Amino acid sequence: MNTVVREVKLSSGQTIRILRGDITAEQVDAIVNAANQYLKHNGGVAAAIVRKGGEVIQQESDEWVRQYGLVRTGQVAVTSAGNLPAKVVIHAVGPVWHEHTPERADELLKSAVWNSFMAAHKRGFFSIALPAISAGIFGFPKERCASILLDTAKEFCEKNPDTTLKDIRFVLFDEPTFHAFVEAFDARWGSRA
Repeated sequence: MNTVVREVKLSSGQTIRILRGDITAEQVDAIVNAANQYLKHNGGVAAAIVRKGGEVIQQESDEWVRQYGLVRTGQVAVTSAGNLPAKVVIHAVGPVWHEHTPERADELLKSAVWNSFMAAHKRGFFSIALPAISAGIFGFPKERCASILLDTAKEFCEKNPDTTLKDIRFVLFDEPTFHAFVEAFDARWGSRA
């Protein structure tokens, strides 16, 4: 069972939450996968999503790449969620830290997160769960990742107060990443839970 450790309701009506646990167990409309541009889900969150959701997610990802080509960094692709409790998986391609200047990596990460929110918004979804995109095997500094993801969520909500997307969850598994997100949350909203 995933545990909500931080939660804030914004004046625009949306809720941003930090949870500790397994993103594949979240009962949400959309789960975001930290994907690579080939949509080959061999490691990290991506592998866990395919393990739990089933091979259909990888098959649809392969078909997506056949039809449209590689997913550019900062962009997203959407597949079904297989056996997961979500409706879809939004595959967000974040930057590999050492391949860009820090400023460009920040822009690309923000773009991947923003495009994830837009994909959910365009489908009329209510809830979305995101991992720490790029903070794992892509080497993005965890504290920097947490700040960008939380700031992008806040900005998306402020610029889209009428969106159907009202429930934004950041679901973190490992201890260092979880603590980075809690610290970033507390710096913005205090330790409300």
